Amino acid sequence: MPYKIKKLERRDWPPLLEEINQLPERLFYTGKVADWSRKLLCVVGARKNTSYGKEAVETLIEGLKGYPITIVSGLALGIDSIAHRAALKNNLPTIAVPGSGLSLEVLHPQSHTRLAQEIVERGGMLMNEFDPEFKAVYYSFPQRNRIMAGMSNATLIIEAEKKSGTLITGRLATEYNRDVLALPGSIFNTTSSGPHMLIRLGATPIRDSDDILEALHLESHSAEASRDETKYFDCSEKEMIIIKLLVEPLPRDEILRQANLEHQIPVGETQTLLSLLELKGLIKETLGEIRLS
Repeated sequence: MPYKIKKLERRDWPPLLEEINQLPERLFYTGKVADWSRKLLCVVGARKNTSYGKEAVETLIEGLKGYPITIVSGLALGIDSIAHRAALKNNLPTIAVPGSGLSLEVLHPQSHTRLAQEIVERGGMLMNEFDPEFKAVYYSFPQRNRIMAGMSNATLIIEAEKKSGTLITGRLATEYNRDVLALPGSIFNTTSSGPHMLIRLGATPIRDSDDILEALHLESHSAEASRDETKYFDCSEKEMIIIKLLVEPLPRDEILRQANLEHQIPVGETQTLLSLLELKGLIKETLGEIRLS
């Protein structure tokens, strides 16, 4: 998809954004207009993140794979870019809301122009209210934070010091009556002081991806699986591996690849397992993808 900047028609704005005060006068975007029926999770944090913060973001977002969730962040250094990349890696749509115009010549930071292009190429979206050629200034970052917080169902704070722009996003989310989620961390790390303060003020502490799903009012597949135990009672261990791979519909080649690389099941054996599961009525193949029945 070409990197072409357009004005976003009012009918295509994120529905939740309409609820905030200080509405933007207009919005620009590039990429594909997002599916606003999905849950929007804003993920923000420290620019100078720790390895713990990076690993936490990657693990939490990996656990959201296959759910109707779109990751929103600000394209900034640190946690923001890690969140965008984790979303791309796990085939989750992602929306970037930079603090500059969307033109690649002024995009901030310049080191993330390739990331911005990849987001667009992968069916994601960049959007904000600034003129496309607008160069970032100190006030444009808190200004764009209200859009990220306002458009999202919940905001997840990963790492932030007590005085940081990240906490502005959390405060705005609270003002807009959105859920604020925070990652607990070490008491010896200053980047955990912000999330700990938010938790004291009532933010939801996040221990795993299921906590995020609960906050977004989505049922985890593990809960669904527990209800379906009787459905799969006569499945072998290897058949259950295939069932779990199909947390989202996948092409046959991708199932064969994952089963072989991640579970050491030979391709021929996986083909047989797929045939058996189809005979049992547990999976079906439609439009080039195999999915759970």
